[in-house]
Amino acid sequence: MAGSSATVVAGLTAAAVATVGFLAYQASAHVPAGLGRPQAAAASPTATKAPRDKKHPAALPGGSGTGERVVYSVDDDRVWLVLAGDKVERTFTVTPGNVDPLPGVYAVTSRSNAVIGTDGTPIEHVVRFASAKGVTVGFSAAVDDSTPEPALGRRTGGVRASREDAKAIWLFATIGERIVVIR
Repeated sequence: MAGSSATVVAGLTAAAVATVGFLAYQASAHVPAGLGRPQAAAASPTATKAPRDKKHPAALPGGSGTGERVVYSVDDDRVWLVLAGDKVERTFTVTPGNVDPLPGVYAVTSRSNAVIGTDGTPIEHVVRFASAKGVTVGFSAAVDDSTPEPALGRRTGGVRASREDAKAIWLFATIGERIVVIR
């Protein structure tokens, strides 16, 4: 009897492993092309600085795309959460790490509610969207609401916002949401 039980368990385990493998394949086959990679340069805001309204420096820059999106200016250290029709829901300044993503259009690839940052700081509302120089880039907030300068010699891609602003990004930018990085 023990031999037949072991055979049944082995058969069920093999079937479960095959099912998980099949489902993993199906999931990977349906990932949108280019998720987390910049799109073609011709279709994205590129290396030239996007036009600004000099009288209203917090206004949404021209040339930052259309439709619902998050716009991140690496030159101005500012983020805009933009609804359809170019209506800015919220804008705020951020403190970047020392590794910036290239200008282009990205998509949110992963999110974490709470983790330890690459600098050892407990962070929350992490929204990852790019990789640059082997470093993952994403928005987050330090749990203690600090925005320290990156440690010397350590490459970091964390774009720190206040806890309130990071929560707004977290609620706005779900998996696949467009992130437009401009100069």
